[in-house]
Amino acid sequence: MMIFVYVSIILLISGIFVFSSKRKHLLVTLLSLEFIVLSLFMILFLYLNYYNYETYFSMVFLVFSVCEGALGLSILVSMIRTHGNDFFQSFSILQC
Repeated sequence: MMIFVYVSIILLISGIFVFSSKRKHLLVTLLSLEFIVLSLFMILFLYLNYYNYETYFSMVFLVFSVCEGALGLSILVSMIRTHGNDFFQSFSILQC
């Protein structure tokens, strides 16, 4: 059981590292955010199973993570439609 906790913590740390180091494309940052959310879900699920709690909170967490993913994809699509790509350096903040 503890090996799963250690693996999920390592996944969380690697997701945070990728999120903080790769800032060139919006798609890479969105994928690293989803990776962080999945590792947090794994930690939450293991915690709830270990203490024999109800797992309805994990369903609420999944609903919010799906909403977050849909919001990120809509921002990505609107950015590609307006600017043509998902590079952060291709547009200026003053153009808004």
